[in-house]
Amino acid sequence: MKVFQHVSDIGDLKQAIEEALQIKADRYQYQSLGKNKTCMLIFFNNSLRTRLSTQKAAMNLGMNVIVLDVNQGAWKLETERGVIMDGDKSEHLLEAIPVMGCYCDIIGVRSFARFENREDDYQEKILNQFIKYSGKPVFFMESATVHPLQAFADLITIEEYKRNQRPKVVLTWAPHPKSLPQAVPNSFAQWMNAADVNFVVTHPEGYELDPLFVGDAKVEYDQLKAFEGADFIYAKNWSCPGVTRPEDYGKVLSKDMSWTVDTKHMELTNNAYFMHCLPVRRNMIVTDDVIESPTSIVIPEAANREISAQVVLKRMLESL
Repeated sequence: MKVFQHVSDIGDLKQAIEEALQIKADRYQYQSLGKNKTCMLIFFNNSLRTRLSTQKAAMNLGMNVIVLDVNQGAWKLETERGVIMDGDKSEHLLEAIPVMGCYCDIIGVRSFARFENREDDYQEKILNQFIKYSGKPVFFMESATVHPLQAFADLITIEEYKRNQRPKVVLTWAPHPKSLPQAVPNSFAQWMNAADVNFVVTHPEGYELDPLFVGDAKVEYDQLKAFEGADFIYAKNWSCPGVTRPEDYGKVLSKDMSWTVDTKHMELTNNAYFMHCLPVRRNMIVTDDVIESPTSIVIPEAANREISAQVVLKRMLESL
């Protein structure tokens, strides 16, 4: 595997999940695989779970790890071509990327949506430059449009906790005070569509996800109806994807608190497990009582980020 961006990159999902559970049972069985190999993790944005889990996964495989915070201690990077660099940016990404590639064997990159231009974000300009110019396998640690490591961990978690063969999984929009990217819901929708689940997406009008990711999933605008009989509730805010109105891309169209996941919402479900990628705005996305309930699995879900990253890194090491 040379690039990890979409669910199609992981291959057979059943095999990937089986491999993940095998690794989880013995995380150090492939330690020799990464000996004398270096993983570079490049962060253009803040991170907690992604940074810690991916670094731990690489260490489990015996790899050396270099972590670079682009905005702290590195030269400010220009990312656009044709720019006269007479401002505060001292280095161009087109020189920085191949230099980074000289010092490692695998590169992970995290770079969020800028919300300046929908077309630019959805073309994944920064990540694609790493793929083109680094000369190394590249995996996405969240980009402008996708967060595949999170979605893979979510699927592993659902596999571990499901009570029936084909559970009903609901992705629900919830209110948030700031504009957030669509990366997590995009990837979650993409991975659930590829998995053997009954998948439903619910959100207010105007928050329709890009068809590239939501595919043929059922979209229900009535949140309460969507929750009926659900086995898993995945709550997540996202800003307007701008599918029908590009001028609204990245905007907060609603802060309707009736969409906050509370006990009354969860009572409509089949005693559903509650999921969220974290960090979570309590009592906006979800109430205290729901996230602290016995059916909240946000911590096991976060723990599985180590496992999803380790499967990806193992497969990339095997392809070197």
